[in-house]
Amino acid sequence: MQYIYLGDRLTDPVLKGQRCKAVRRADGKCIRGRNGSMLVKFAGNIKCVVIGRQLRKIKA
Repeated sequence: MQYIYLGDRLTDPVLKGQRCKAVRRADGKCIRGRNGSMLVKFAGNIKCVVIGRQLRKIKA
C-alpha cells in the first residue's frame, strides 16, 4: 500500500506531503499500534512511526 503523509504541526517539514509505503508483517498485514499509529517507510529507507489518521491512500 502506498500513502501520502500529511503530517501535523510537530512533523518534520521534510516528511510532509511525501509518499510512503506500509511496512508489512510476515502474514501481509500492516504493522499498526494500539493507539492508531502505523510503521511506514519513506524514500531512502527511512522508517518512521506515524499517526494513521494523517495518511491518505493513493489509489492504484
